[in-house]
Amino acid sequence: MSGSLPRRHSTPMRAHRALFPALILLAACSPQGPSSAQAIPDLAQPTRRAPTDPASMKASFAPVVKKAAPAVVNVASRRVVRTQARDPFWDFFMGGGGGAPRDQVQGSLGSGAIVRADGVIITNHHNIEGIVEGRGEITVQLADRREFIATVLLDDPRADLAVLKIDTKGERLPVMAIDDQEQLEVGDLVLALGNPFGVGQTVTNGIISAMARTDVGAADFGSYIQTDASINPGNSGGPLVDMDGDLIGINTFIISRSGSSSGVGFAIPAAVVKQVVNAALGGGHSVVRPWLGVKGQPVTAEIARSLGMAAPRGVLVAQVYPGSSADKAGLKESDIILSIDGSVVNDEGGGAFAIGTHKVGDRVPMVIRRGEREQTLTVRAEAAPESPARDEKTLTGRNPFDGATVLNLSPAVAQDLGADPFAGRGVLVSKIGQGFALSAGLRPGDFIREVNGRPINTVAELAALSNSGGRAWTVTIERGGQRITARFNT
Repeated sequence: MSGSLPRRHSTPMRAHRALFPALILLAACSPQGPSSAQAIPDLAQPTRRAPTDPASMKASFAPVVKKAAPAVVNVASRRVVRTQARDPFWDFFMGGGGGAPRDQVQGSLGSGAIVRADGVIITNHHNIEGIVEGRGEITVQLADRREFIATVLLDDPRADLAVLKIDTKGERLPVMAIDDQEQLEVGDLVLALGNPFGVGQTVTNGIISAMARTDVGAADFGSYIQTDASINPGNSGGPLVDMDGDLIGINTFIISRSGSSSGVGFAIPAAVVKQVVNAALGGGHSVVRPWLGVKGQPVTAEIARSLGMAAPRGVLVAQVYPGSSADKAGLKESDIILSIDGSVVNDEGGGAFAIGTHKVGDRVPMVIRRGEREQTLTVRAEAAPESPARDEKTLTGRNPFDGATVLNLSPAVAQDLGADPFAGRGVLVSKIGQGFALSAGLRPGDFIREVNGRPINTVAELAALSNSGGRAWTVTIERGGQRITARFNT
């Protein structure tokens, strides 16, 4: 009997939250769509001025647009995607064979901003997803309509950002400064620039509606700026700018019933943008972020009452990873994290963001509640440990894992791939290439737990079993916290 494993319709390596209305990534997609050590400019604090009379209410945003717009670009990508002829989820229940895979050309149209005069550009990861593996190309169109082929300097799926480079042949391009120093406030005026629906460069205005939104988003590392400025598919990767024309965020997704803007848009803050750009300019191919090593839950009104708290706030610690930064700082189960480096923390994502924007080696104050007392711990920011070693392998041969790339779970791997570091020892699927694993329905993010009744704890164990021969296989995976068992004939 042959079978296949069910397919999730969202990106499988991330534990995305189900949102209603729907969360919309802002790339306009269709099946056939088309280093020097130069520093990022430092910025002085502006003075806020609210409109004081009818004349000032009629003032134009044109000076801000004239400064910012020349550094806004369009980003178009075309990539080849391998798809199934039939849905493996259907085949799992109906006993089909999975169908033969086929190639399909897909396109994406988004936006970006030039952040260095020699052609360094920031955009969203989801605008160029798949290109980094060598399938397809990226085209950047400047404000003056000239087009360039771009290469990827750094791709950061975890923050949904990517840094591109075009060859300007020595020409200096207009640059948008990244302002990660301004103390933004709800109510501040902002402009969103980009290429909505592919109609060309467009500007919309609004205000900051909220700050530090962590319980939303397609990426697992984020504390977003919410804005009511009208942003739509195609604005993805474009800048959100302040009244000085400086970049304070990168527009990335909206929440909408229709897919068009309903005034609930989100931008990745400048602090994360600058972290990613600096990593790329330093020659890095990934961003190393500190890891706290905590699993917890928001303090609800019921929990607050049971603990004698005046109001619900903070994150109740459920687990502390042994040897992590939090463990070394003295954090314990049942402690409540109230703030990290002065930033209020109300969910696990907020804690990860607050520590993750620091540099490895920084000493970061963390205010906690233990019992009825508040106290401050000092956390030394450290990278997530890579233990056990990844031992990454692409499996081949006559077995259900043919074409799958697998690796051992560690906190570093979990951080990179959006997996649960507290899931215990296990083998994680990171990629699916051509082979039986694709038609079987395996997906990135799956844990391979058992093969033919034997527990799988390491890549070495899985590789040995895969090479043992035989045509009948029983495979148990864990996906989204649920175990699924299927039988295959190879």
